[in-house]
Amino acid sequence: MLVTTRTKTKLAEMDGAVVEPEQLRRATLASSVGSALEYYDFYIYGLASALIFGPLFFKPLGESGALIASFATYGVGFAARPFGGIFFGFIGDRFGRKMVLLMTIGMMGLASFAIGLLPTFEQAGMLGAVLLVVLRIIQGLGAGAEQAGATTLISEVAPPKRRGYFASLPFVGIQLGTLLGAGTFALIGMANKSVLEGWLWRVPFLASFILIIVAVFIRLRLKETPVFQELEKHKNVVKNPVGELWKHSKKNVLVGIGLRMGENGNSSIYSALLISFMSVKEGVFPGDKFIGPVGLLIAAGFAAVMVVTFGALSDRIGRVKVYRYGALFQAIFAIPAFYLVTLGNVTLVWAVMVVGIALGVQSMLGPQCPLLPELFGSQYRFTGVALSRELSAVLAGGLVPLVGVALLAATGNSWVVLAVYSLVLALISFITTFFTPETVGRDLLSLEDAK
Repeated sequence: MLVTTRTKTKLAEMDGAVVEPEQLRRATLASSVGSALEYYDFYIYGLASALIFGPLFFKPLGESGALIASFATYGVGFAARPFGGIFFGFIGDRFGRKMVLLMTIGMMGLASFAIGLLPTFEQAGMLGAVLLVVLRIIQGLGAGAEQAGATTLISEVAPPKRRGYFASLPFVGIQLGTLLGAGTFALIGMANKSVLEGWLWRVPFLASFILIIVAVFIRLRLKETPVFQELEKHKNVVKNPVGELWKHSKKNVLVGIGLRMGENGNSSIYSALLISFMSVKEGVFPGDKFIGPVGLLIAAGFAAVMVVTFGALSDRIGRVKVYRYGALFQAIFAIPAFYLVTLGNVTLVWAVMVVGIALGVQSMLGPQCPLLPELFGSQYRFTGVALSRELSAVLAGGLVPLVGVALLAATGNSWVVLAVYSLVLALISFITTFFTPETVGRDLLSLEDAK
């Protein structure tokens, strides 16, 4: 049950800095390292899917078939994420945020490490492909709650008036993970093709073990959030957060999904689908498959600054306003952006990636960091954020590369496919902002959803 009545909306007052500075620093660091590992995994898998997994694991399917199969395994990870979100969201709302963050980081990191040990088709036939799918599912289950845990944790310990700034700081870890992933692939891309496909492709996956050790060490030193401590103190931890979420928060879950379509979908378009497009587009970028990873590297550097900038801006002028104009910008930019890519100018390609990722995507991600936790009541917040993030991750992030590659193949690799896809996803988020309540400054001890 939700306390004795739904009219009692607060457990205690939150004013100023919720926890001591040391705890806020640790929470920010713990969330950032986890975000770095998740997106390091995300980008090295996406880049590997676009560039090398096809011939390594699906060679009998031919070039186009192998690429589609490769992106299908990419999408499988996203399909697993909602199940991970439900399972770990339940644990996070029932037993605490810290426990989930330790479990998810271990699952993601160990699965990535194991991918680096897999036998290829030449070594073991389709066994390697089957194991790749299994490990991708394990990755997805862990990732299904990692970002939800990070945003919930930091939002519940940050000062209310600066929540946008602090909640966006861990997402610098996303850009760090992108820098590490894209930078690693840019470096190994200089190697001879036979060396790359022989053993060098394994190195980025095996290297994830270092991030696991660092993340677990930091997270073991975390305290539980003040919000969950108050729930336990007043015996208001619910036994079935999934049921309570379904009862009270269906509208806000749908809002969260709609908001994420433009951000998460365009992130996948620019980081995976665009790179695949350039690698197969005849006569545009002949013989150089690593222009995309280098562009991603440059864009991630700018994005690390811009995500915090937009998060802080949402503290000043509101979450919804920043999100709305960010989605509108992404929609307007779509047509000229992907046309410019076809001109074959490397500098233009990199400029498009910087503007699309650092301005378009981050202008939505910045305010989204505090907005999603602020949408939900304290007793099922973790579950609400996880489901909103991960259902949208399937619809946007997971399906975009798979559907996009199929559409590109069907249209002779037409750039219009990418432009329309980007435009539609951005417009979904733009429209959703008109149904989104403004949440800036909201008390996260409130049991009720934002309305």
